[in-house]
Amino acid sequence: MAQREAIVAVLRRADRVLVIRRGPDSARSGYWAPLSGKLEPGETQEEALVREVHEEVGLAVSPLAKVWQSETDDGTFRLHWWTATETGNGTIVPDPGEVSEVRWVTPAEFLTMTPLFDADREFFERVLPNL
Repeated sequence: MAQREAIVAVLRRADRVLVIRRGPDSARSGYWAPLSGKLEPGETQEEALVREVHEEVGLAVSPLAKVWQSETDDGTFRLHWWTATETGNGTIVPDPGEVSEVRWVTPAEFLTMTPLFDADREFFERVLPNL
């Protein structure tokens, strides 16, 4: 079966990154992770990023650059990691089904949170410090 495409949004404020604890309606509920979501048919990665961030936490963002690519641990999704910048007023309104908690954390703080996905850990350890 072909891999599906998904985006991961890396939103930063100074030295912190926005992460969520996945909500009750999410796959792998309870995991800490950056915002993410699958591409809809005909949607670009940039469009998916803007839509998913707005749906999950209500923030308006503008995509900056694709910075990494990984796969989900079950191989179902190819993940396209994008940095993005906030363009709205910065007010977070979480979708209660998708998001149970929202935090701005440093990479070091993120790496102490549990549970985490292996690819997210690798990104925060290896990729993010060089961005």
